[in-house]
Amino acid sequence: MSNGVHFGNLLYRNELFYFYNKDYRDKVPFLDCKKAGSSMKYSRQEVIEYVREEEIKFIQLVFCDVFGRQKNISITPNELPRAFEYGIAVDASAIAGFGDEARSDLLRHPDTETLMLLPWRPEHGKIVRMFTHISYPDGREFENDTRWLLKRAVEYAEQAGLSFYFGAEQEFYLFKLDESGEPTRIPYDKAGYMDTAPDDKGENIRREICLTLEQMGIYPEGSHHEEGPGQNEIDFRYSDPITAADNAMTFQTIVKTIARRNGLCADFSPKPLADKAGSGFHVNISVKADGSCDDLYHMIAGILEHIKSMTLFFNPCEDSYERFGKEKAPGYISWSSENRSQLVRVPAAVGEYRRAELRSPDPTANPYLAFALLIYAAVYGIENKLLPQKETNINLYKVSEEILSKFEALPKNLKEAQKFAAESEFIKKHMPYSILEAYCSR
Repeated sequence: MSNGVHFGNLLYRNELFYFYNKDYRDKVPFLDCKKAGSSMKYSRQEVIEYVREEEIKFIQLVFCDVFGRQKNISITPNELPRAFEYGIAVDASAIAGFGDEARSDLLRHPDTETLMLLPWRPEHGKIVRMFTHISYPDGREFENDTRWLLKRAVEYAEQAGLSFYFGAEQEFYLFKLDESGEPTRIPYDKAGYMDTAPDDKGENIRREICLTLEQMGIYPEGSHHEEGPGQNEIDFRYSDPITAADNAMTFQTIVKTIARRNGLCADFSPKPLADKAGSGFHVNISVKADGSCDDLYHMIAGILEHIKSMTLFFNPCEDSYERFGKEKAPGYISWSSENRSQLVRVPAAVGEYRRAELRSPDPTANPYLAFALLIYAAVYGIENKLLPQKETNINLYKVSEEILSKFEALPKNLKEAQKFAAESEFIKKHMPYSILEAYCSR
């Protein structure tokens, strides 16, 4: 194995990380090692050695604000030991939902398991990225660190003997740029659902996005053109909640980067074109319990019971509510098998692929908060053995107002969603007051 650089248990080769299995001489993508049955942890020293030996020039330390906007600071390799030992300071007063000038010092600590080379960077001057967790100067966890909140939700579920897995489906539009390089609302193409080239001009861009994701150890299941002109979708394999949320954040960064490299703008807003399909963030959820219990329908019942109060965090923008009730975006609280006019559907799948799909969230949601709330709602339904209302097997987009009046509606606008969240004991129990206040004051 002379073609790579060894350090510890890692081998660097062809701009990918590999775990080298000495018994079977098998190479497994580093960021996919858990799927290969490995539970390896990477030490701070291993990361420092890799950065030195591979001549990494910058390390991006990434996190997001309470609304899911990604933030980062780049440090040089000389600062990496300090980052691991003490953390890197951030001015919380300048970040939405993090605090004010009276209490502004926070520290970011790199998570070594999220080390990832950014493949679109030059060979000389390489850049790696790590997600971070955030603490106060005295070492206490920062309660508005949404990634930490998701970790707490995962631990809560594990204490109940439950493991959750998420698969994300994010839709986005590709728009042209004007002569000044500013985004327009002119779609890149006029293709429709699953159309092919040459009508589908986004095919090569989606392929470039998928190949870049694979280079970073993130594996898409499939991609296709969506219903709207210039609208696209890329779906992910299932993974644990933290990885799924990290991948959702990484995905948007990659899509926007690749789009710009191709002279386009990627738009993840929920309703960029008033008369065309909105963009959703469909969340597929499965649950495994200690033993052989089938808790899928208990999980669905828990989610349906708390959906109105959670909607603010799944749909945090005014435009989010312009999607509801049309172009396959749900408007009512219902569920069904396969039926895409429902809020929750159970796709035709068996075994490990058996899951529920929540169709109301949009790509402006903070995935850490969204997944955390879904876990808490699911655990509530499972522990209380709730059962969902009767399955709805009609097309809710084509029925009369009289029939629709029998269904409970999702919040109709942002103000109504804020009211449901603010009055919910479920939200107050699982969401820090400062985050709830930030969402309700938008």
